[in-house]
Amino acid sequence: MATNMYDAAYDLQKAITENPDYQALKTSYQQVQTDPQAKQLFEQFRAVQMELQQKMMQGQEITEQDNMKAQQIVVQVQQNPKISQLMQAEQRMNMLITDLNKIILKPLEELYGPMQQ
Repeated sequence: MATNMYDAAYDLQKAITENPDYQALKTSYQQVQTDPQAKQLFEQFRAVQMELQQKMMQGQEITEQDNMKAQQIVVQVQQNPKISQLMQAEQRMNMLITDLNKIILKPLEELYGPMQQ
């Protein structure tokens, strides 16, 4: 019996949205979004992340000023309990997605061998 890969993917999507870690992430995100101070700080944090990521992707140098700006926003983010909780929930979801990715890619790894990093 052939498995419809798209049906399996949609089943996995549904399982993820029903997962307690996803539900915690969703709740934490909503709490940040409804707190104007936390929301603004979180948006600043994401903007700094994106800026640094773009610089790295374009091969631009990350300056000392960039590093200091990032460190300052990280300190502020860590001091905000709503954002800290959100980041912990993101970390748990990231671990889940990483584990799922390993499972999904196992047949390719067995075929080609482990990827060298």
